[in-house]
Amino acid sequence: MTQISSLCVYCGSRIPRDPAHIDAAKSLGKALAENGIRLVYGGGHVGLMGVIADATLNSGGQVTGIIPGHLHDIEVSHEKLTELHIVDSMHARKEKMFQTSDAFAVLPGGLGTLDETFEMVTWRQLRLHDKPIILVNYKNYWRPLLDLMAHMIEAGFVEEQARGYFTVVEELKDIIPALAKAPDAEVKPDISKF
Repeated sequence: MTQISSLCVYCGSRIPRDPAHIDAAKSLGKALAENGIRLVYGGGHVGLMGVIADATLNSGGQVTGIIPGHLHDIEVSHEKLTELHIVDSMHARKEKMFQTSDAFAVLPGGLGTLDETFEMVTWRQLRLHDKPIILVNYKNYWRPLLDLMAHMIEAGFVEEQARGYFTVVEELKDIIPALAKAPDAEVKPDISKF
């Protein structure tokens, strides 16, 4: 079983219309702190990102934010984090998030969340890593994405084994138990291939 000490969370930079998403993100932040798991995320103080960072910090947890300079410059960054890394680009942000995380959790979000998620899933497909990826289908948010992936597999554009590149859970409380069941890493990532 893989020991998870840091979890990269991808999620929306906007406040969702349904407040249940906010409550769930707060619960996850608290659970991360209670389990000694460092939150790694995009470094913002806005949206669901800010909610989970605040909840982790307020519960005594550690939070590492990674934000590109152009977003930091327009004052979107969270200034009360354990660590804040300001990087040159969105690509550098994703690479740094990868390097500082043992696993990934994908909460509801928008286009940026999809971008980050698909890069990690694609790197997994290319055997550049085998870190756990947990897709949180909270309130059935990711059902259209899961249906699209099933369609791509059926059409022959994606191999059947892609279903195993990530684990789907329905509730945020299921993330930490899913991580506890993750197998030990076998792939040694070579960052130069990214």
